[in-house]
Amino acid sequence: MRFFEQQRQARAQTVRLLLLFALTLLVLIVAVNAALALTWRLIAWQDAAYPAYFFYINTGITLLFVLGGWWIESSNLAGGGEQLARRVGARPAKVPGPLSRPGAEDTEQKFCNIVSELAIAASMKPPTPMVLDRVDSINAFACGWDEDDAVVAVTQGALEYLTRDELQGLVAHEFSHIREGDMQLNMRLAGMVSGLEMIFNLGRTMCEPGDDGHRSFLALPGFAIQATGSLGWLAGRVLRAAVSRQREYLADARAVQFTRSKEGLGGVLRKALGQGGLAKALHPSVQHMLLLGSEQARWLATHPPIAERIRRIYGRSMGALEIQEVAPTRPDVIF
Repeated sequence: MRFFEQQRQARAQTVRLLLLFALTLLVLIVAVNAALALTWRLIAWQDAAYPAYFFYINTGITLLFVLGGWWIESSNLAGGGEQLARRVGARPAKVPGPLSRPGAEDTEQKFCNIVSELAIAASMKPPTPMVLDRVDSINAFACGWDEDDAVVAVTQGALEYLTRDELQGLVAHEFSHIREGDMQLNMRLAGMVSGLEMIFNLGRTMCEPGDDGHRSFLALPGFAIQATGSLGWLAGRVLRAAVSRQREYLADARAVQFTRSKEGLGGVLRKALGQGGLAKALHPSVQHMLLLGSEQARWLATHPPIAERIRRIYGRSMGALEIQEVAPTRPDVIF
């Protein structure tokens, strides 16, 4: 795997998509102003001038909704990565929970050792290791605003079904998301998309009939706002998903760079290839942060197809690996 070349390609594609996202916001502002200007011409006298600051107010309100959506989405991480991880059912590693299984202490110690090793290799502050002991499928996610409050959480299935090299590849993938700032990027893009959705909802609310079953005069500009908002919202979701897919490719390449092995993360993906319900058991607020996302329509999928990720790592297509529990071993003590 030419991981440096793939990293350059993923970063360049991310920049192009972010520029398209900014262009989408600009086009939306122009479209909202144009739609409201046309509406004004239809409901006012033909020679009537636009109200004072008409276009400034329209632009300001549009930006207010987008920034408001960003603020609401950002509040999900107001308490930091550990609080979000706890909210979705994770607990600190090596702190037994009610669902802890025999030998859990050894596998979790191995997980903690891997986190410490990779932190040294990547010259990073070690993130807090946490475990989702209610999830039997193989998965993981990283969350937090920066390295100071970052968390890497793995599922119970990852601890039970992955070898040490595979678990190392999985954790290295999450380290890339932390190092590259993908957590902040995802939250900001999610906020922007949420703001675009709020513009659509504003138009829909203006179009709703009152208690007497009749629509008010606001319905006409409401239809214009709803139409432009829906197109902006759809474009935002498509671009956000495309950015997320590129960041997954980048994290895969970085994981191979960190571990100097394609068999680690490659083995994880091959074991996950035949795994059903990849993300259905996990909280919606971390869906876009997962190593393995749920299946969606192609343009709205936040994760690339697993088969394509495997092909990029190995340079060719590879079949699925059988999932079986790894025999517990005493972890090597490195500290």
